Amino acid sequence: MAAPPDDMLWARGLHYAYDGSPALQGVSIGVKEGEVVALTGPRGSGKTTLLRCLSGQLLPEQGEVWFNSSPVHTLARAARERLRLRRFGWIDSSPRLVPELTAWENAALPLLLHGSGYRSARGTARAWLERLDVGDCAGKRPAALHQAQRQRVAVARALVHSPDVVFADEPTAPLHQGDRAQVLRALSAAARSHGITVLLATHDFALDQSARTADATGAALADRIVTLTDGRRARTPTTGGAAGPSAGPEGSAACSLSV
Repeated sequence: MAAPPDDMLWARGLHYAYDGSPALQGVSIGVKEGEVVALTGPRGSGKTTLLRCLSGQLLPEQGEVWFNSSPVHTLARAARERLRLRRFGWIDSSPRLVPELTAWENAALPLLLHGSGYRSARGTARAWLERLDVGDCAGKRPAALHQAQRQRVAVARALVHSPDVVFADEPTAPLHQGDRAQVLRALSAAARSHGITVLLATHDFALDQSARTADATGAALADRIVTLTDGRRARTPTTGGAAGPSAGPEGSAACSLSV
């Protein structure tokens, strides 16, 4: 079955279980190019598993995943690894930086793995660190940085090679509330300025609400919210934000967050 033409990333009927315990139970989702989608729900609701299936890290036991009209769920392991390296970015709940490398070297790793020259990779990585307000940290190693600075370096690393999609799995979990909003704004603004699609998982809906402080531009942090409960899609009420309501493949309503 071909993917819907309007969706860059699309999944249908995903099932996955860990040792017999269901993590996903028939989840379907479609994401358009350049869209920022927040995945919410309590811990254990299936958010991380969904991100890992969509990014090709896991193969669903049932269901299908499509990226740019190509079936991810039928690719061999090596092909999925190439896809993740070249077309996707990933941000974890902890930065996972290489301690021996400086901030710019950590940020430049995807480019260097792609075969970019040292000087070009350094320039691009430093530019992304500047965009994320940690340019003055470029020559420092992770141990000399604050947690929020390390997480911004991880965001730069995920964006530096201009991926089509960035998957962010609880990227603000270890941060204080003020730093959380700043990192989310930085990620959202950077992605939007470069047309990068983002799937952002968070269990902290209060964080989403706290991020809704109006600024001069009223820029949307997320175009839609998709809520998971016990591995299934749940209906999400609209908040009447700027992006307005829309419906996903399973008819779930969406809502927007403003920063």
